[in-house]
Amino acid sequence: MEPVLHLPVSVVVEKRASQSPWVDHLWVPVAVLPAPTVAAPWTVLRREGDITAYIAGQAELELVASDTLGYKANLESGRPVLWVVLRPTLEEPGVELHRVLADAAEAESLVSVGAADIIEPVPMPGPIRETLEAFVAAHHRERSFVKRKRNRASPEALAARPKVTDEDG
Repeated sequence: MEPVLHLPVSVVVEKRASQSPWVDHLWVPVAVLPAPTVAAPWTVLRREGDITAYIAGQAELELVASDTLGYKANLESGRPVLWVVLRPTLEEPGVELHRVLADAAEAESLVSVGAADIIEPVPMPGPIRETLEAFVAAHHRERSFVKRKRNRASPEALAARPKVTDEDG
């Protein structure tokens, strides 16, 4: 079984007034806190004009040893981020905290045409960056790229196939 590390985190989300005639407000993830919180999900942190900040809740940032290539690329980007995934729900306030991710490829895999998930990058806090660096140092293995070779078709095998006509099918 490959090594996995679970880091408890809390997420701060803002509800902002929208300038669009089709949408009343926008949900924008703004921060990941490197620890669980005692605050209940959707506790108001502050109100400033048309912006209300909430503790959206807690999640576990799951680090998997086989994903270290993506984590390494994130760390080497110069501005490491975490991706917060919010999912629409019929219950108030209308979205729920779904996941927090450290690998861009994993976040991108959740994006699909017509999907309503909100997936936004937020700055990676220092303590999480340090833990991620240590995890990558302990588990990352460079893998060489091996190009597959195609088997060349045998001209004799192709010639031996029965001829297909319009009447056959």
